[in-house]
Amino acid sequence: MMGTQGFNGQKNGQRLGITEPISLGGPTEYDVIKTKELEEFLAEAGLYESHEEAIRREEVLGRLDQIVKIWVKKVSRARGLNEQLVQEANAKIFTFGSYRLGVHGPGADIDTLCVGPRHADRDEDFFGELKRMLLEMPDVTELHPVPDAHVPVMRFKLNGVSIDLLYARLSLWVIPDDLDISQDSILQNADDKTVRSLNGCRVTDQILSLVPNIQNFRTTLRCMRFWAKRRGVYSNVAGFLGGINWALLVARICQLYPNALPNMLVSRFFRVYTQWRWPNPVMLCAIEEGSLGLQIWDPRKNPKDKYHLMPIITPAYPSMNSSYNVSSSTLRIMTEEFKRGHNVCEAMVLNNGSWLELFEPYRFFEAYKNYLQIDIVAVCEEDMMNWKGWVESRIRYLVLKIERDTFKLLLCHPHPGDFPDKSNPFHCSYFLGLQRKEGVSVNDAKKFDIRSTVDEFKGNVGSYTAWKPGMGISVTHIKRRDIPAFVFPGGVRPARPARASVEERRNAPDTSAASSLDAGTSVDVNVVDRPGPGPGPGPDDDDTRKRQREDYQELPAPKRLSTDGFNVGLPTEGTNVNDQAGTSGVKTENNEDIISGQLVSGETEKLATDSGQCESFQSSRQQLEELEELDMEFSTIKQVATSVNESLEELEATELVVPLPRAAHATAAAQRKPVIRFNFTSLAKATGNSS
Repeated sequence: MMGTQGFNGQKNGQRLGITEPISLGGPTEYDVIKTKELEEFLAEAGLYESHEEAIRREEVLGRLDQIVKIWVKKVSRARGLNEQLVQEANAKIFTFGSYRLGVHGPGADIDTLCVGPRHADRDEDFFGELKRMLLEMPDVTELHPVPDAHVPVMRFKLNGVSIDLLYARLSLWVIPDDLDISQDSILQNADDKTVRSLNGCRVTDQILSLVPNIQNFRTTLRCMRFWAKRRGVYSNVAGFLGGINWALLVARICQLYPNALPNMLVSRFFRVYTQWRWPNPVMLCAIEEGSLGLQIWDPRKNPKDKYHLMPIITPAYPSMNSSYNVSSSTLRIMTEEFKRGHNVCEAMVLNNGSWLELFEPYRFFEAYKNYLQIDIVAVCEEDMMNWKGWVESRIRYLVLKIERDTFKLLLCHPHPGDFPDKSNPFHCSYFLGLQRKEGVSVNDAKKFDIRSTVDEFKGNVGSYTAWKPGMGISVTHIKRRDIPAFVFPGGVRPARPARASVEERRNAPDTSAASSLDAGTSVDVNVVDRPGPGPGPGPDDDDTRKRQREDYQELPAPKRLSTDGFNVGLPTEGTNVNDQAGTSGVKTENNEDIISGQLVSGETEKLATDSGQCESFQSSRQQLEELEELDMEFSTIKQVATSVNESLEELEATELVVPLPRAAHATAAAQRKPVIRFNFTSLAKATGNSS
């Protein structure tokens, strides 16, 4: 498992990365011991598949290859090609993602790509004939084609193994068995969907070719993926980072420390990215413009690229930012998690601690006092699957809109997954944690009115072209004590800790500014949802007020959601009945919706811009030398990126543009006026329960 000592940061005579390594030091005896402990920890966590499962996956891939070869010959014959061309017709299966990288776990799906000839059409043949063939096969189950996705995909299970199958249509009449898709010429005359489909395989292969030690890379990446899932920051669709993003970040650390073992690579991962000056891009190699005229990530030419907050650039042509979904809120959360990971690793060295603390799960439902609950319903399994996928892809826009309409005074933390209601298989919930921005006084931002923001979000969700009767959505502001029981393991709400005495609270250390883990910041938020199908208790009811005071009382069963149409409402819970009437949400002065993206804030900015003062780098001369090399890394990146735009060097607040429907633009212009304070009308007043 040990890295090659004396490795000089080159592979096949070429330097890896856009800079020299930070350190060429080899592993110590301590690194060897801790790496072995890490591998044992990952194995005990069940992250490695069995030998039998590995063999079954290989058999399934062989079976899939046979299926697409039969399919392409059938298509060729239907196209009227002569028998010789029919016999020569070929299609080829490639793998990518976690399976190709070698970091997949038990039960994980296999990302696959089918490469076909020019006469095999995507819509008519791949999503038509191949789909019909799969439906007729008894070993194929749960077939779910998604032809309208940004990257069209066919999802199904083959002999119990989950498959995500993409399609790339090349300009070749015959696909050779030794086809090399890493060559840029493969993209010649390819349509956009084919380019995006090929990109996954090309990027995966490039990553493996750009790391100095593949085994050390795989162990480290497996560790970081597990850590990200435990800490709730593994989800591209929610605005965090997905599998390819984490692979690129880990690969860059492997380039900077080519002789390090996974123990050191994990520690340096947190050290480097705690200090990283976003939005400086993470790149494994220089960006090539290519000769095919395809658009690449270049803020000098593409205005939208200027507003990316956490650029992580893919190494294969055409180079793209793989992390464009990251928002100001999710960047802040990930930065805090990097800092926490760095502190844990530092303490592990000092105290010879275990790996357990690093992977401690993030307690999302203990971290905040206020949440937004997004409930969705449907009437059948297929509708629910489609509806969930659409709503989930829109939630990050809600985060951006809340950032915009509260001028970043109200911070959002989206939970990366959904919570199914076991009492109703066609109902599930998503949650966003809400917190007032640190350093903002209560008087400046006591109440937030996001009713118009939520209405805009629901209007965006309602534009779903495949909407069917019965698909419903509800957005509700709830307090921590009102979180439904079905989100907790076993449907049992954890016992609330006993209240501390006055003396204990007085003597307790002040940790309110430590991180977003502080749950002591109360926020008044009003969200108006359209009323549900049946009457429910209003916020002024005695029973409701009594229930809000009884923190230990189990919540009643969730209210039945209507499936009569698109808009389904739940009564707002946890509303402050003392809220005063105020203005509705206010847009910015620009007719377009502007979201200000804070790149680094507070302590993070100080660390990033004055990293020589960081105490963690004062412990030894070797660490100081590594920091100087890290500063050289930033300087080199700036030579690449600073010329692109001044905002990359000065780290000034950027702005993200989120287009709105035309009607929303008109509303924004009509309501444009200076605002100092946000007040919100309670649900009770909004629904007419009080004047």
